[in-house]
Amino acid sequence: MEPWLTMGDLIAIEVNSVSKEFKKHTEPAKTLKERVITWRKSETSTFHALTDVSFNVAVGESIGILGHNGSGKSTLLKTIAGTIRPSTGSVRVRGRLAALLELGAGFHPDLTGRENVYLNGSVLGFSREQIDEIFDEIVEFSELGDFIHTQVKHYSSGMYARLGFAVAINLQPDVLLVDEVLAVGDEAFQRKCIARINEFQQKQRTLLLVTHSPDQVADLCDRAVVLDHGNAIYVGDPVEAVEIYRRSIHGENYSELNLTTHSVASGHNISVKEARVTSADGPGTVKPGMPFRIEVDLFSTIETDAQLRILVHNHENLEVLNLASVALTGELSKVKSGAQTVTVDIAASTLAAGVYAVSFLATDRDGEVVHAQVEKATKFNVVAESPDTGRVWVSADFRINKTA
Repeated sequence: MEPWLTMGDLIAIEVNSVSKEFKKHTEPAKTLKERVITWRKSETSTFHALTDVSFNVAVGESIGILGHNGSGKSTLLKTIAGTIRPSTGSVRVRGRLAALLELGAGFHPDLTGRENVYLNGSVLGFSREQIDEIFDEIVEFSELGDFIHTQVKHYSSGMYARLGFAVAINLQPDVLLVDEVLAVGDEAFQRKCIARINEFQQKQRTLLLVTHSPDQVADLCDRAVVLDHGNAIYVGDPVEAVEIYRRSIHGENYSELNLTTHSVASGHNISVKEARVTSADGPGTVKPGMPFRIEVDLFSTIETDAQLRILVHNHENLEVLNLASVALTGELSKVKSGAQTVTVDIAASTLAAGVYAVSFLATDRDGEVVHAQVEKATKFNVVAESPDTGRVWVSADFRINKTA
């Protein structure tokens, strides 16, 4: 049992010593005649796509999988999805699983988008009546309109991705596997997908996300797995995983990486116990133009006057808010010894729809002495009635006037 698990935790996915080997022919025959003549002489080699990979995923946990091209990410996801069998080891998945493994996977090219929706739903165990109830939501989310009645073989890559994600997320599986689908499509659709993933996570459902975007892993995931040439070289904190991934793709051998435990609070006098964002719509959810509150629970071993900062980053890791106590109150904040809560009330959100991360920083007035520094202490979702393409939201009148 892994140290982060307790006896009360429910396991959604068990990956136990999984290895996967593929046979490669050095000079594959091109015709039947060549196969008959050379079948005894053909040389094969073994490619180890995965080697002794083990980790567990708790119910409601989000895991990111990082690695360079050819590291075994997609093979691992296909093994968990059950589309390929491991050479050795075992995989167990509890609950209903939906997988977006690759573009167009699970779609029949000669069927229309509508027919494929029902086909995918039936594979997941849904009745036609159940799919009828959410069909309009799937079409609306996919933004396909009348193309839903077109054969999917005529779809673009973006249309494939929109339909596949719309089906998987609206069928509300217990476990969702996503392989690079967020890299396809325009920015507005990607942001809509991330917002829907955040809603999926808030319902305590389980997510495995394969991506080449370290920022997505840091923002969306509770833990991460880093693969290098089929080996799981790290399983743990997503911030640490991103650093190890970046070092591995720059040529450092996995056996030479310093796999120390990540700790953002090492040597600091103030520790963050919990952070949360609340609004009238509930915890972790904010609507544009509406007020919301950010709270950070602290424990301090000292009594000091400090400059406190609440930092908010979007899914692109761009800093969109930097709320400093001195700028807002005109003076340093008095931090007492023991437990206390920092509260910031924001009169109206100006953030566009999307997923945001809250970080906390406590320093002296000049920023030279750091008392606390915690990145991505919590996340929240800004939900708008319609998607937008900007990074901020404003209340504005939009009109056109007739001129002479």
